[in-house]
Amino acid sequence: MSGGASESSSAAFCAELVRSHDFENYAATLFAPLRCRRALLALYAFNVEIAKVRQQITQPLAGEVRLQWWTDVLSGEGHGGVEGNPVAAELLLAIRDHGLPVERLSRLIEAHQFDLYNDPMPDMAALEQYLGDTSCALFSLSARIVGQESDAMDHLARHAGLARGIAQVIAMIGFDASRRQSFVPLQLLEQHGVDPEQVFAGHDTPALRAALRGLADGARSHLDKAIAMLPELPPEPRAVYLSLAMVRRALNDRVRADNDPFMPQPASRLRILWTLWRASRARPFRG
Repeated sequence: MSGGASESSSAAFCAELVRSHDFENYAATLFAPLRCRRALLALYAFNVEIAKVRQQITQPLAGEVRLQWWTDVLSGEGHGGVEGNPVAAELLLAIRDHGLPVERLSRLIEAHQFDLYNDPMPDMAALEQYLGDTSCALFSLSARIVGQESDAMDHLARHAGLARGIAQVIAMIGFDASRRQSFVPLQLLEQHGVDPEQVFAGHDTPALRAALRGLADGARSHLDKAIAMLPELPPEPRAVYLSLAMVRRALNDRVRADNDPFMPQPASRLRILWTLWRASRARPFRG
């Protein structure tokens, strides 16, 4: 296989991986500048690979090994396996072409080590640190690919990442509970009198709903701040924040009185595309 054909195959692999496992970000790339889409898909494919490690292992040690492999790839110690991994190959290309900071990518890997164990998320500060190295980092790195790098951009990425990350924590509570894992801060649960064992058993209680409403209120605050900052950006980088158009609706849906917080409610692909298309044509996402 020629080098060009191999690169094309790797890019297609990443696009399909993101389309299958992270459709919101896949859809957002359709509105991004064409010159940036390949690198964005490489970044999102890398994130998918790291985030799904927990689902692929039965023992934490196996997950540690997989995450270490990715750390070695970033440090140039890929042990000869990079050529056979299309996501790794595309990620290294994106790092080279767009100057992505390896240290930030390494911290994303390190943060996901938390996923491998059933330790509780202790408090809100710990959750924000985790999301800062994962969800917030993804927005920041995406913005760098589109060509926007500044302290203001990182500030926007932090609010955007916290809003989207907290919304995902609320949406995934049922799935996480089935693995006896909780990203809802233990301190918050205790403040509302929620026994973590009730969460793991899938018991919907008024106390749990109160805790989730508190989380949702915090996410809305971050979302409002991120949306308010968007008009300050040039038009092109706004596309990487289009997934925020899904966050407010998701937060409202998840904390409705008639909604079971443990039941998954994934948005259809058509709804995602429609929501992002409408957002792309309206302020504050439109230039």
